[in-house]
Amino acid sequence: MPNILEVHNLVKNYGNFTAVKGISFEIKEGEIFSLLGPNGAGKTTTISMLSTLYTPTSGDATIAGHSITKDPMAVKQVIGVVPQEIALYEDLTARENLIFWGQMYGLSGRSLHSRVDEVLEQIGLVDKAKNRVKTYSGGMKRRVNIGVGLLHKPRLLFMDEPTVGIDPQSRRAILDTVKDLNRQGMTVLYTTHYMEEAQELSDRVGIIDHGELIALGTQDELTRQVGQTDTLVLHIGENEDANALAASLKGIKDVLEANATDHEVSIITPQAENILAAVVSKANERGIKIRSIDIREPNLEAVFLHLTGRALRD
Repeated sequence: MPNILEVHNLVKNYGNFTAVKGISFEIKEGEIFSLLGPNGAGKTTTISMLSTLYTPTSGDATIAGHSITKDPMAVKQVIGVVPQEIALYEDLTARENLIFWGQMYGLSGRSLHSRVDEVLEQIGLVDKAKNRVKTYSGGMKRRVNIGVGLLHKPRLLFMDEPTVGIDPQSRRAILDTVKDLNRQGMTVLYTTHYMEEAQELSDRVGIIDHGELIALGTQDELTRQVGQTDTLVLHIGENEDANALAASLKGIKDVLEANATDHEVSIITPQAENILAAVVSKANERGIKIRSIDIREPNLEAVFLHLTGRALRD
């Protein structure tokens, strides 16, 4: 497939601080490409330049053959943007928000209302369409935010940390929506600091840290860089303190890293079987019940640790 996006040595400076340090990559049409990195890595700044919100200090990118610096208006016709911050009018309903933003894209009349109906169906909010956005949960607001980015049927959709701060059920709905959009032919650039999201969604992953693209490839290509490590995953109850358990496990020999997410604790170790007894004992000491245990082969969390010497969510 041809490249829909080509990024060439993109740089963004703020005074003496360089937020993005000469990154280059490409995205093929029909691909889900994830930029994976911790908060402050330069993901949002990169998206802001590619969507023509910020002007690069140097470098350039082309989207469907259009330069972001020389032909930004043509770029805007090709892309959709789902920003990290909610960009909705809370006193309007979901339908009214979509109609307003559709008009901003130049849609009108019967085609606008037909497209709003299609988008409400895509984001699963047909039955809540007439409710004011201020009555919505955080997850529902984020789904409307996604809907706004879809209204003009973009070829390339930028999604900047779309699941931050929402409940697991809403997060699941958003990830399923991303996969459905991709199956329908949409190309997606997805930024996240959640390793498990990048693993589930991505055809290829770019790992970014301190404004630099430090690794790029398929998940198999990236995990081969790590060598022989395992990830031990502890599934615990919803009322258990996963963060406290993860912190307590870091003192065990051969535990390289331990992180908590969504009622799970993920432990990176050279050999999972060798630490299993010590991990279970530590959980018992804290009165935490482990519901089940998985052992997984090298993942993107381990790649980041290998490349930087620290955890992805430090």
